[in-house]
Amino acid sequence: MTPTPDRPNIILLCVDQMRADAMGVAGNDAIDTPNLDDLARGGYRFPRAYSATPTCVPARVALLTGKSPALHGRYGYREGISFPDAYPVTLPSVLREDGYQTYAVGKMHVFPDRARCGFDEVLLHDGFLHTSRRLSRGPSAAIDDYVEFLRAETGDPRADYQETGIGCNALTARPWEREERLHPTRWVADQSLRFLERRDPTRPFFLYMSFHRPHAPFDPPAWLWEKYRERDLGDRPVGDWVSRFDEHRRDFGSEAEFGAQKESTHQQVRAGYYGSIEFIDLQLNRLRETLSDQGLLEDTVIVVVSDHGDMMGDHDMYRKSVGYEGSARVPLIVHVPPRWCEGWNEPGTIAELRDVMPTLLGLAGAEVPDGVDGIDLRTQTRDHLHGEHVIGSLGRHSMQWIRSQRHKYVWFSGDGHEQLFDLEEDPQELHDLAGEEPAELARHRALLIEELAGREEGFVTDGELVVGQPLRTEASWVAEHAML
Repeated sequence: MTPTPDRPNIILLCVDQMRADAMGVAGNDAIDTPNLDDLARGGYRFPRAYSATPTCVPARVALLTGKSPALHGRYGYREGISFPDAYPVTLPSVLREDGYQTYAVGKMHVFPDRARCGFDEVLLHDGFLHTSRRLSRGPSAAIDDYVEFLRAETGDPRADYQETGIGCNALTARPWEREERLHPTRWVADQSLRFLERRDPTRPFFLYMSFHRPHAPFDPPAWLWEKYRERDLGDRPVGDWVSRFDEHRRDFGSEAEFGAQKESTHQQVRAGYYGSIEFIDLQLNRLRETLSDQGLLEDTVIVVVSDHGDMMGDHDMYRKSVGYEGSARVPLIVHVPPRWCEGWNEPGTIAELRDVMPTLLGLAGAEVPDGVDGIDLRTQTRDHLHGEHVIGSLGRHSMQWIRSQRHKYVWFSGDGHEQLFDLEEDPQELHDLAGEEPAELARHRALLIEELAGREEGFVTDGELVVGQPLRTEASWVAEHAML
């Protein structure tokens, strides 16, 4: 008989660009996610979880290092910075040193592409990364293991996951044209399940299942595409403040972040988005069945999280990077076997991606390294959260925000514009209270000043916010590790 392990196995399932409200258990009747819903009901779901820097690169830095933007130094999206040089200590590296077998499948979005970041092995599919494809002159096994699989399975030496013509950030959608078993989502699941069969049975494991979808291209299997095209997906929230972005609108632009789309385009994109999420939900069921078959289910922690959300047309915005709820709030589910459940707080605290590392290290009985400022969600809470991102489409702005227990405060560094939302009464951020609640505005401004004091951009001088400072997508010490 196999002895009962004293440390859990850990599976971190990361979904790219999934909104926190794109689950049935979150109250969304337009999407079917029965397996995610079951996992949440049988575990801990954090309804106030956020990505403090909501684009792929800085968000994944936070997830793997357990650090806030102030400590990991990534304030925007930038490729070409050596991850292992800038961040030698990671969640997988600590677990590996503590005796875990560590394995990753899917999207890493680090540079160089083949950096393992503490994993024993990585099977890679990042999706379309312009920097990587330019360096390798197109898709190749050098930067993508899924490409090698696709070419071997189809017999086409030039096969590419971009052949449908829908771009990696485009507001276009269509069904997957190949067999369902060849879809990247299936590939991540299949390779992950293969690892479970081939793992070292004498050691606990940490498996990172990182799905590229529902990030564009929005191309689920045809049956899911048709299912959601025929479904009423509801209306988009549009705030009374959207004219604030009029000068930045690119109405009907195929990759526009700010601007209107034809209603038919919006409906097709949401159908592709929701279909992609349900397809991942089905892989979760396959995962749990495999764990059950191998006698691992009762000894395995499963965490589901996203790196950031997608505005999906809310307030005439698409994609991510902004601090509004559709972009910055993420799903976070921690399913813990009963023997590791003792002592948990109720999951109502404001959580962030940086908290995944100390929480999982705590469950594993591993020491949290110095410099990690995420909290252990089992026992700690947070009063407020600071988030930020340089918004390239807005030119001169860094969008800074504070999420407190009830409110969200937003400050645009380029012109000093402020917003205030009461998320308890107005969870869709429809009404800006900045001109109506001066005391709350001042209280939240003070919190932001405290967070930004001492930053090299000079956002704060003499205890006041300074408008129009030059922007950086990363701290100067991080920029020293740029390799391009």
